Amino acid sequence: MARTALVTGGSRGIGAAISQALKAQGCNVAATYAGNDEAAAKFTDETGIKTYKWNVGSYEDSAAGIAKVEADLGPIDIVVANAGITRDAPFHKMTPQQWQEVIDTNLTGVFNTVHPIWPGMRERKFGRVVVISSINGQKGQFAQVNYAATKAGDLGIVKSLAQEGARAGITANAICPGYIATEMVMAVPEKVRESIIGQIPAGRLGEPEEIARCVAFLASDESGFINGSTISANGAQFFV
Repeated sequence: MARTALVTGGSRGIGAAISQALKAQGCNVAATYAGNDEAAAKFTDETGIKTYKWNVGSYEDSAAGIAKVEADLGPIDIVVANAGITRDAPFHKMTPQQWQEVIDTNLTGVFNTVHPIWPGMRERKFGRVVVISSINGQKGQFAQVNYAATKAGDLGIVKSLAQEGARAGITANAICPGYIATEMVMAVPEKVRESIIGQIPAGRLGEPEEIARCVAFLASDESGFINGSTISANGAQFFV
């Protein structure tokens, strides 16, 4: 029987590549999005992957959305917490709102996404949790105290869930992408992009599909002994 997978932020960028990779692996995939109805509709038209709109920063919205996905597609076996935002500013200029919005989405959003699904995984003795962190959660980044804090916190979530879920057949792992050729990165001025590439020993940006292939493996039945791990996919830019 096909596994059911939920990918938050799954209709654009890295999330879209993940959703499509899991579908290609035979999963029934649900992709969430926060606000871009047009992009979500286009993604569904092009891929056949169902999209669901909710705010991962709200536990109530997440629980209701997850219940709808499970009613449509069946119990969720694989959850990929990919949704994330940035509100960049140097620390001395960062506002409490900029801090809280990023915390709500990137950190609390992981709790809100995984927590309602966790009991079912424990009952069925199978689960795959993959959290998309970031190179900047490993090394920090100027003007991203809020973002780096959440992405570092996501790694702590994964390590703790791995220990709690192991005996129930549940794995929890993280991926820390470096700079990936998404719409957001490609939209920055060319000189800035060249400066970024200059810091990457591989001499190029990563592709969303490269991250998606990591997720597809961690989500597979064959990856059961990999638990609590972090995959750094950054072209040798940073080592832990």
